[in-house]
Amino acid sequence: MSSNDFLFNDDAADTISPHTDSNAVPWQVLVVDDDESIHQITSLVLNNFEFEQRPLQLLHAKSAREAQQLIEQHPDIALAIIDVVMETQHAGLELVKTIRQHIKNQRMRLILRTGQPGEAPEEHVIRDYDINDYKNKTEVTAIKLKTMLYAGLRSYRDICFIEQHRVGLEKIIGCTTSFLRCSTLREFASLILGQVAFLLGLEREQIYCCAAINNAQQDQLMLDIIASSNPVKGGTLPDDIVAKMQQVQRDKHSYYADDCFIGYFSTQNGSENFLYVSKGSKLEQTDHQLLSYFSHNIAIAYENIRLRELMRESQRELAYILGEAVEKRSKETGSHVKRVANYSYLLAIHYGLTEYEAEKIKLASPLHDLGKIAILDHILNKPGKHDAAEWAIMQQHAELGYQILQHSTNEIMQMGAIIAHQHHEKWNGKGYPQGLAKDDIHIAGRITALADVFDALGSDRCYKKAWPLPDIIELIRQERGQQFDPALADILLNNLDDFLAIRDAYPD
Repeated sequence: MSSNDFLFNDDAADTISPHTDSNAVPWQVLVVDDDESIHQITSLVLNNFEFEQRPLQLLHAKSAREAQQLIEQHPDIALAIIDVVMETQHAGLELVKTIRQHIKNQRMRLILRTGQPGEAPEEHVIRDYDINDYKNKTEVTAIKLKTMLYAGLRSYRDICFIEQHRVGLEKIIGCTTSFLRCSTLREFASLILGQVAFLLGLEREQIYCCAAINNAQQDQLMLDIIASSNPVKGGTLPDDIVAKMQQVQRDKHSYYADDCFIGYFSTQNGSENFLYVSKGSKLEQTDHQLLSYFSHNIAIAYENIRLRELMRESQRELAYILGEAVEKRSKETGSHVKRVANYSYLLAIHYGLTEYEAEKIKLASPLHDLGKIAILDHILNKPGKHDAAEWAIMQQHAELGYQILQHSTNEIMQMGAIIAHQHHEKWNGKGYPQGLAKDDIHIAGRITALADVFDALGSDRCYKKAWPLPDIIELIRQERGQQFDPALADILLNNLDDFLAIRDAYPD
């Protein structure tokens, strides 16, 4: 086929658009034809073609095999113009099958051209092959070629846009699931940065996540920075970012710009949440939309975690109040239960329990002596040594505490029931009330047993004076593997300074 059959007239002349971005990623278009003149004329007509401020990059192949290699090397080819008859009568049609069925590229727009339309009836081709257009070479003028490209690139752009949204929404769903597993604000804050970076394909660049603690009656914006990819000096954000957030707070809606995104979302209790993201390059429309959805999820998740923290704080206070009530009744200090709670948390973390499990033990451990509330005063506060009958009554407090707490459906109370029941069991099986040994004793019971004894020995009681620290350390060494879990005893002895710091923070 001669180049004279490819018609173009004055519309072939074109100039570079003044709006073209010289740094923009070009649209990749593949021309597949065994006629060199077709490649030359196509290049000439499309020399200065641009679409949405992006130029064109033409790739050339003179056979179906060469085209397949180029497609595998360039997965982002937007459009391919393919000759039907090349090395075989149906080489172009077989290439279409390969692209769709074997390479599984459904995004690329495919336009078939032929100089021998009788070899492949147009209706048959359109019906049986996944193509987007079919043209005879004799009818393709310069303006029609450009029209095909505009239509094909728009279609490719929209398909990519939908695909990006699909992938982005899948990521957001995954992020939301991760947020639901967070139990503390520390976990939540760390997760935000990773998920925003994952969502946009960033390397944790300039990402700030903030929650405003101000309410509708406050005029001044007060920010509590819960996550930041960059160090925040003095707990404050850069002035330019604060100024933008103040404007967003006044406008009560999100801010969209090429250089940054600031998401805004208010919750039912009146708190206002902000997500600031800047990635060092232009934020596309897709980025803004995904971040907008994501910031709503962050705000809701933040609110839920704050509510959970408030409930945990209420549970902690309740446990302390109950524990202190028992301690006061036995004429002991309420600081004991706070020290035991913090010792228990530290032991749990060093033992390898999760933050969540360690926090549960911390909240529940103040309930370890709850059963003493049912012990008679003259026995509970006896200054001397108990006789056998009195000691048998004192030992009942473990079972009594368990009975008080065991029917609660609250997980902290359930943990408290275990601790109350087992904190006097011994590693060697010689404890009470069940005579459990080693791993048959729940880890919470083993932890609280050591924490309780460590603190009780160092505190004045109605029946004794506080022991010197060297004597306490010596007893724990002696009882390692006897009364106490040896692994826990080693943790306490190897991290003694940390435990003493807790003792100093909560004096009697």
